[in-house]
Amino acid sequence: MILFFGTKPGKQIKKPLNHIACNHCKQTGTLSVTLQSNYLHLFWVPLFKIGTSRFVKCSHCKKVYYKDEFTIEMEKIVNSL
Repeated sequence: MILFFGTKPGKQIKKPLNHIACNHCKQTGTLSVTLQSNYLHLFWVPLFKIGTSRFVKCSHCKKVYYKDEFTIEMEKIVNSL
């Protein structure tokens, strides 16, 4: 019997962070948070979620902030999603 299993990323969800300034370029309203879940799948059918990656990106300077670089304001908003 042959089983096809592995991991597969789900759809990306993007939300703007309108009232937070970028620490790198100091622009306000240019940040957006991206959430993407990873799923375990069997025969290309997703079974359950195994993790979620979160990052914040500035559209002005293209700086990407990962979880360990979030400010307190970023972390509050990301955790509320």
